[in-house]
Amino acid sequence: MTDPITDMLNRLENGQAVNKKTIDVPFSKIKYQIAKVLESEGFIESAAKKGRNPKKVIRINLKYEDEKPAITNMERVSKPGRRVYTSLKDIKPVRGGYGISIISTSKGIMTNKEAKTAGLGGEILCKVY
Repeated sequence: MTDPITDMLNRLENGQAVNKKTIDVPFSKIKYQIAKVLESEGFIESAAKKGRNPKKVIRINLKYEDEKPAITNMERVSKPGRRVYTSLKDIKPVRGGYGISIISTSKGIMTNKEAKTAGLGGEILCKVY
């Protein structure tokens, strides 16, 4: 069984590698929240729910700056076989503050900066820069 979050990150990377405008990802609440964080941080143009069950998808409009993808690299940190958690004091900036890590906290999915401000630790899902 494949990891759905890794699948989503691979679809984003592959879509940007061939300069696609939009990609579709099978819908799940956690992937939708991750897409919304990427949208609020400016890594993608927009993310929207499309379709009805069971064919519900997340339509992601990719973002490019001067013909280059807005996302340079994405890295899955916590995997189904190896979960990675962090406490508040261990949350570190990604790429000197130029990137973000997406953390699943008790108050929902947020960036490392938002989690630090809220005083929360959690599971580090991925890093994006």
